[in-house]
Amino acid sequence: MKTVILAGGLGTRLSEETVLRPKPMVEIGGRPILWHIMKIYASQGFNDFVVCLGYKGYLIKEYFANYFLHQSDVTIDLGKNSLQVHNTQAEDWRVTLIDTGDQSMTGARIKKAAPYLDGQPFMLTYGDGVGNIDLHQLLAAHQQGGRFCTVTAVQPSGRFGSLDIDGKGGVSAFQEKPKGDGAWINGGFFVCQPEVLNYLTTDNQCIWERQPLEQLARDGQLTAHRHQGYWKPMDTLRDKDELEKEWATGHAPWKIW
Repeated sequence: MKTVILAGGLGTRLSEETVLRPKPMVEIGGRPILWHIMKIYASQGFNDFVVCLGYKGYLIKEYFANYFLHQSDVTIDLGKNSLQVHNTQAEDWRVTLIDTGDQSMTGARIKKAAPYLDGQPFMLTYGDGVGNIDLHQLLAAHQQGGRFCTVTAVQPSGRFGSLDIDGKGGVSAFQEKPKGDGAWINGGFFVCQPEVLNYLTTDNQCIWERQPLEQLARDGQLTAHRHQGYWKPMDTLRDKDELEKEWATGHAPWKIW
């Protein structure tokens, strides 16, 4: 089963990093977050990727074209114009990189990936979010649900600590970064039947999270798979710093490989 990754957005809320590179190439622990996402999938047997490029997509192409250089020791003989690779750590991945346009919205990008999906069911996620998702459990839930699309539902943590205050102003409990308001939100990590593509157009203004998902829900073709484990998007510089700190501990929750 192929995995489509949306990697073409501008990442305006992370402009300190994305002015020079696309958001999926922002590094966590010295590796692009795109690499971390692909490791989550590949470690569970899903290693055939279709990456939808847009803003500065050529940098993602160059990264994979020179993957050996990024991951291995090399000896370059300038006189003989030769390159010898040592201690290669290349991944067993098949990566298709497609240019879906700088201005395309998410729905249009998915639709433009259709020719590379062979009319088969596919995984789908965003190029900026990680989690300790059990993909086989997700796939089983999708198959059991029997609908066109399954979305991983998550409950993000609140941004600030919460206080329980009694009538006299005393604090009876404090919780740092509790769950938000209890609502389940779209966490990415979708499984889609090929029929999902019929809900999309190549019009650049087609937004996956708007009319297509709304219509799938109205048609009774959308299932939610609740994930109660770790999940975190990289929307802001603060998010990036928090992911960096978690990686530096050596126990990043999304590192399931």
